[in-house]
Amino acid sequence: MRLRLERRATPVATLLIVTDENGVLRALDFDNYEERMHTLLGRHYGAYELVEAAAPAKVTKALDAYFAGDLTALDALPTATGGTEFQRAVWKALRTIPPGQTESYGALAARLERPGASRAVGLANGSNPVGIVVPCHRVVGANGSLTGYAGGMERKSWLLDHERRHAMAAA
Repeated sequence: MRLRLERRATPVATLLIVTDENGVLRALDFDNYEERMHTLLGRHYGAYELVEAAAPAKVTKALDAYFAGDLTALDALPTATGGTEFQRAVWKALRTIPPGQTESYGALAARLERPGASRAVGLANGSNPVGIVVPCHRVVGANGSLTGYAGGMERKSWLLDHERRHAMAAA
């Protein structure tokens, strides 16, 4: 599989944007987690080739709009991932959590009709290859506290604050 990589500066960090030949987003991660991104790409696709190239305008425009405050800009952005059926179900459910809001691992597991699977939801959440677009940063602990985030807790807090600020402004 041949994939394209663009490094793009954003207010929170430089992002690694990986797309396929059809312009579909395959991975999105922070630049200091490039090794993690390669690990996930290998798990999802096996052998792949990654070449430095510009991401499609529809992807970069959506990301730029999100960071400028348009919290719905990422909603229609197509993604494609590997992963198990359960992981893909978790990632699909993540996209239904409204910007600026959070949901616990347990609540997400219950919504997926797997009430005892909060740890499995956490593992799927941590294996999400398309951060921000598939908003794993919106999942919190049972008591509402910020818990693990592959991109770092500071970034999770920044993303949630960004979304809350713009969600309140839009209301």
